[in-house]
Amino acid sequence: MTRMVRILCLALLTIGLVGPSLPARADDRDERHEKCEKRIHRAEDKLRDAVNRHGEDSRQARKRREELEEAKQRCGDHHDMDHHDDHDHEQH
Repeated sequence: MTRMVRILCLALLTIGLVGPSLPARADDRDERHEKCEKRIHRAEDKLRDAVNRHGEDSRQARKRREELEEAKQRCGDHHDMDHHDDHDHEQH
């Protein structure tokens, strides 16, 4: 009987320690994703402004394209996975 009580206590302790951290990880992931999306949208806006002001092949537009690519790379798979998911939904 004491062995059973120890196992139950250990299980409850584990659930108590691990359980609350799981939603926090999901929230962190959502927050990182949101920041990435904002960074990418800002870079896209800056590129659009540079093209409108200085032209498609201007030095300023090239710089903003590089910044946009860097923002996408920093976000990594998050951004790519979202776009792949969108394409998958369109195909099916």
